[in-house]
Amino acid sequence: MPITLIILAVTCIVSFIALGNRKVMDDLILWPPAIARRKEYHRLVTYGLVHADFGHLLFNMITLFFFGRVMERFYASQLGTFGFALFYIGGLVVSILPTYLKNRGNPGYRSLGASGAVSAVLFGYILLAPWSRIIVFVVPMPAIVYAVLYTGYSIYMDRRGQDNVNHSAHLWGAAYGVAFTLLVYPPVLSHFLGELLQPRF
Repeated sequence: MPITLIILAVTCIVSFIALGNRKVMDDLILWPPAIARRKEYHRLVTYGLVHADFGHLLFNMITLFFFGRVMERFYASQLGTFGFALFYIGGLVVSILPTYLKNRGNPGYRSLGASGAVSAVLFGYILLAPWSRIIVFVVPMPAIVYAVLYTGYSIYMDRRGQDNVNHSAHLWGAAYGVAFTLLVYPPVLSHFLGELLQPRF
């Protein structure tokens, strides 16, 4: 069974359970004092298994389904069978670390959702196929155009800080996705640059 589908299934099951069980949600969500004081380091990963609501879960899992399968094949060819699992878990940890470090002493802060790791998957994919067409809220556009808009929007909203979305995790996840992909397969950079010189709208 593809690892992408396993991640998707586990995330959906755990998210549905947590939405109906407050204790499960509290045990898995990123709550900085639990890590700093109780050494519950598992929360740096398990926060990505729970979501705020069905819409939050649906958006992340649809994105993971469409782009994860491509990236799973890529990482399997470079790192073996569990390469994608390693990449995805790394995306969860790396994308949330800056948030955790910033809020270590904040007992009122919580964060949840797989968005950081999903951003890593999406931006890794963009390196491989920047001009492939993706659908964003029923609007078709090249993946690279979406990447620029997504990055600009996330930076703007992160600076505003007026909503409850962890835009910082999106940005760090995207950066991790690019960096890890380049580290695993450096020739992808020349491939990406070559693709940029041949725009296909």
